[in-house]
Amino acid sequence: MTQIGQGSPSHTIALPAVKKSVTLAWSALTDVGHRREVNEDSLVTRSPIFAVADGMGGHSAGDVASKAVVTRLAELGSDADTTAEAINRALALAVDDMKAGEGVTDLGTGTTVTGVAVAIVSDAPQFIAYNIGDSRVYQLSSGVLEQVTVDHSVVQELVDAGRITREEADVHPHGNVITRAVGFHEPPVPDYRILPLTAGQRILVCSDGLTKELTAYGIRHFLLSNPKAEDAVAALVTAALENGGRDNVTAIVLDVLSVDDLDGSHDESVHDADVHDDDAHDAGVHDDAADAAAGA
Repeated sequence: MTQIGQGSPSHTIALPAVKKSVTLAWSALTDVGHRREVNEDSLVTRSPIFAVADGMGGHSAGDVASKAVVTRLAELGSDADTTAEAINRALALAVDDMKAGEGVTDLGTGTTVTGVAVAIVSDAPQFIAYNIGDSRVYQLSSGVLEQVTVDHSVVQELVDAGRITREEADVHPHGNVITRAVGFHEPPVPDYRILPLTAGQRILVCSDGLTKELTAYGIRHFLLSNPKAEDAVAALVTAALENGGRDNVTAIVLDVLSVDDLDGSHDESVHDADVHDDDAHDAGVHDDAADAAAGA
């Protein structure tokens, strides 16, 4: 597991190009779960980029793959906003990094990735949601929970074709088979969606270790009943563990506190990422060689 960045109760991003400022709050938590020996999930929370990567279990060095992805995405954290093109470049570089990773065989390795990034689209601050695989982004707005991303999985294709129901997909024996990944010597192909960035909006980014254990109703309940991001992410991960914890569980809860006009005097956004890695101090990376679970 690799964690880049830490939580923030209030972080303001100045976007002078559109004369706006955006204030965010976020928290993240990851746990190895009850059945896995290694946590192959990784995450980055370094504004403007937020992402979860789930290294593919059963393949060589899944943790190497997820670390490569979040490390490259974290490099986008030096700017106030980013673009889909920058995310594409970061993911392509991550695939190259995986080839030289320790423990990677000729078969290669791979990971899912999903997240959101602050961007300027159509002259307004927006979220870019992106995904490869079956890790997900959800949006809670005005009490309504929406799954933003669409899984790249065998069961999702069966649902789309009308061959099984959503309920049948949840218990399908091929529920863990994905059809798209970052890695395996293939160019990454993410899907993108633009989300209007509005005050009061709440975003959840998570690995399938969370969604395997919680229904959409349960996710909505915990997001609505915990106003603080730190409390919401803790409640979600705890519930997933109590419901079985069959996989690594990782979640980021991101809140939009305000979207304001710039008044001409503002502070530049300052990253408050924490640095915890012996081999990557300059990158602000936290590896959990000693910790089975880490929170922001």
